[in-house]
Amino acid sequence: MTISSSLNAGVAGLNANATRLSTISDNISNSSTYGYKRMEADFHSMVISSTGGTYSAGGVRATTQRLIDQRGALVPTSNATDLAVRGRGFLPVAQATEVEVGNGDPQMFLTTTGSFRTDDQGYLRTESGLVLMGWPALPDGSIPTYARDTSADLEPVQINVNQFSGEPTTRMTLGVNLPATETAFDQLGDTRELSVEYFDNLGTSESIVVDFTPTVPAAGSSNEWTMTFYDTAQPGVVIGEYTMTFEDSRTSGGTLESVTTVSGGAYDPATGQLIVNVASGPLEINIGQLGESDGITQLSDSFAPVSIHKDGSPVGNMTEVEVDANGYVHAFFDTGITRTIYQIPLVDLPNPNGMAALDFQTYMPSPESGSYFLWDAGDGPTGDVVAFAREESATDVAGELTDMIQTQRAYSSNAKVIQTVDEMLQETTNIKR
Repeated sequence: MTISSSLNAGVAGLNANATRLSTISDNISNSSTYGYKRMEADFHSMVISSTGGTYSAGGVRATTQRLIDQRGALVPTSNATDLAVRGRGFLPVAQATEVEVGNGDPQMFLTTTGSFRTDDQGYLRTESGLVLMGWPALPDGSIPTYARDTSADLEPVQINVNQFSGEPTTRMTLGVNLPATETAFDQLGDTRELSVEYFDNLGTSESIVVDFTPTVPAAGSSNEWTMTFYDTAQPGVVIGEYTMTFEDSRTSGGTLESVTTVSGGAYDPATGQLIVNVASGPLEINIGQLGESDGITQLSDSFAPVSIHKDGSPVGNMTEVEVDANGYVHAFFDTGITRTIYQIPLVDLPNPNGMAALDFQTYMPSPESGSYFLWDAGDGPTGDVVAFAREESATDVAGELTDMIQTQRAYSSNAKVIQTVDEMLQETTNIKR
């Protein structure tokens, strides 16, 4: 019985070390595979109860585990949509075959890195057929509130490289100096005109025309102007009229003293803003606060548009796409505007090593890994997303070669045990002779 158990233990040792060698060979063969997570073999002794003063060898059993939570070094690349996770968390991806079929929500898989490029349909996918998943943004670039414990709201990230985009003008700041001399009694009261371009909801160029008409008194100076707004999209229609009076004191001379609304949205002295309705909707115009010199002023004898600022842009072509550290996918246009089109969450689980490993360095949540949660990159326990980067293999070739030597020695020793048992059994057989 004892000799037989020694033989079994030797055979178990051969099997266990063969298993360890398999993991080592797998690790070495994937030493240049981006995002590869190394396999590890652990040995566990098996104990067989002994009776009557005899001992039976139980041998050894090998178990394997993929160390998914171990990360490789990040290396820079030249592709803006080469992505890697720095720290904890995984990128959600789907199989391109499922996405192309379009039969319901595709199954979510997880990975830590990928070289994503647009395919013929605009999907960001890898050469191995993994499509990046994310939450779509609203037209204004904001991300709605999505459920964080399910992948149902994730969509394949699709980039329309032929996309046009424009932004309507919603805010405007007028920094204009009006000539103080023209409100004197001996002036003609000529109207000064200012035209400011804006963009409507369809990206069409229109203009706000502002007329400044001085009030000419019978004597002295009035320091008063009437400001009238017109919209070229509504010819002949007055969209706002305001009476402005300016200070003539030593400390605040030339700044707004009061603004009286004749028509249009009321002037707000706390913000210096008023709202007029152009054809495409309300337009917020800042003319400056009372007593401040950063808006409309009345000084000297010159009419000068000092600073005119506005938001909005004409229609432009998409030129490139980048992903920032928080997982937001930004589209850049040749007009200089940037628009957020997706957000890539990072998926975290209590036990990443418990996930099921699949081809192409992808993983699937399992009961052993625990329930997953979709975090904003850089929030909670997760790391951030690094663009222009790939994650190298977690294999340490020098360490694997050292383990290979140890495994070879252990395998040879177990083979020697089997040889020794064979010789002992031969001696037992020779007793009968």
